[in-house]
Amino acid sequence: MRSNRLVMVAMGAFALTTLTQCFTKKKDEGKRLYETHCQSCHMDDGSGLKSLIPPLAQADYLQTQRDQLPCIIRHGMDGSIVVNGVEYNKEMPGVEHLRVDHITNLLNYIQTNFGNDNPRYTMQEVEELLEACPPTR
Repeated sequence: MRSNRLVMVAMGAFALTTLTQCFTKKKDEGKRLYETHCQSCHMDDGSGLKSLIPPLAQADYLQTQRDQLPCIIRHGMDGSIVVNGVEYNKEMPGVEHLRVDHITNLLNYIQTNFGNDNPRYTMQEVEELLEACPPTR
């Protein structure tokens, strides 16, 4: 009976270690996606690039255009926008191949970093918002 208990404890510890690693990898996924797809333009601190590329850091646009953000990530955008009172007019390419969970993790990373303290997205919310925005090109 003692050996069964020992085996159960060992299996529990193994499962806990494995699950923790899975969640840790998902937790960092938004950051990795940002570094891969966004950082080269929006900078490592989310500050943007002078008057060419808008900041994500403390950006009012993240709140006022919340429903559009999943579509912008997937399909990109073209045309003038105003972020924190400054007008920007530089095309942003979309990342069509990102899955819903990737877009959700990326958005949640942006919404909760760079001085932002905005509500997080759910995968269901992102999926519904993406269904409402077919590709524009």
